[in-house]
Amino acid sequence: MKMYQQAVEQYLETLAMLQNAGDAPVTEAVERDPMENLPPQPLRSAMRYSLLLPGKRIRPTLLLAAYHLVKEDWESVLPFACALEMIHTYSLIHDDLPAMDDDELRRGQPTNHRVYGENMAILAGDGLLNMAYETMLGAPFTQAHPAEAVSAMREIAHRAGVCGMIAGQTLDVKLEGCEPSRESVRYIHLHKTADLLTAPITAGLMLAGATEEQIEAGRVYGRGIGLAFQIVDDLLDIEGDAALLGKQTGMDAQRGKMTWPAVCGVEQARKDAQAAVDDAVSAMRLFGRKGEKLSDLARKTLVRKM
Repeated sequence: MKMYQQAVEQYLETLAMLQNAGDAPVTEAVERDPMENLPPQPLRSAMRYSLLLPGKRIRPTLLLAAYHLVKEDWESVLPFACALEMIHTYSLIHDDLPAMDDDELRRGQPTNHRVYGENMAILAGDGLLNMAYETMLGAPFTQAHPAEAVSAMREIAHRAGVCGMIAGQTLDVKLEGCEPSRESVRYIHLHKTADLLTAPITAGLMLAGATEEQIEAGRVYGRGIGLAFQIVDDLLDIEGDAALLGKQTGMDAQRGKMTWPAVCGVEQARKDAQAAVDDAVSAMRLFGRKGEKLSDLARKTLVRKM
C-alpha cells in the first residue's frame, strides 16, 4: 500500500491550482493575467493547508488498490484517487467549523478555520469539492475511457452527496442529544463514514471495467471496512490517546453524539467491528491472492491507534 500512498502524496504536491501558495497579497487576483487560472489568495493557501496535512490517504489508496485488482496501469487513475482526497478534506474542513463540531485540532494541527478564519475555511472546503470534479473531468483517463470515467464519477458524487455522506452528517447533527438506537447509529455510520470508503473501491473497479459481481464484492468490502472504521473511531474517542489521534478525545459523549458504544456498549462494539471486518475480508476472496492487500488493510482497522 506504501507505493500508492507515495504516488498520491507526489501527485497532490504537483497540483497546478495550488502551486505558489506563499504570502501573496489578495490583490494578486486582479493584477495578474486571468488566464493563469489560479485561485486567489488566501483561498489557495487555505485549500493547500488542509489538503497537504499529513494523513493516511486511505481513500485514494483504496481506489488505486481496487483498480489494481483488475488492471495493472493504476497510475493512470491517480487524478480520481486524489479527487477523493479533496472531497474527504473538504468534509473535514466543514466538520470542524464552529457550526458543526467546532474542533480546534485536525491531524495534530490547528483546524482550517483557526488559521484562516471561518469564512475562508468554508470557501476552502467549497473549493476542494469543486476542484475534485474538475480534476476527474480533466484527467487524460477520462478522455480515453469516457464511459468508465462517467460511471465512476457518478458513483463518487452519489456517495459523497445528499443521499450519501451528507445524509449521514445531517442525522449526526440533528440527532445530537437524542436517545441512541442501533438503527439510527447504523444509518449515520453507513452514510457519514462508510459511503466515502465504499466510493473509492467501487469507483476504482468501475474505472477498471470490472464485472458487476466484482463491483458488488467491492460494495460489501467498503460497507464492512466503513462500519469497522467508524466503530473503532467511536472507541478511540473513549479510550484513545489524543496525542496520537491528533484531535481531542471524549468529545462524542460531551456533544451527545450517536455512537456504537453508546447504543450497545464497548465490548459489543468491538465484536461488531470484528464482524464488519470479517465481511470485508470475505468479499475480497473473489479476487484470490490479489485481494490479500485489501484484506490486510481491513484487519488493520481493528488495531489502529489513530
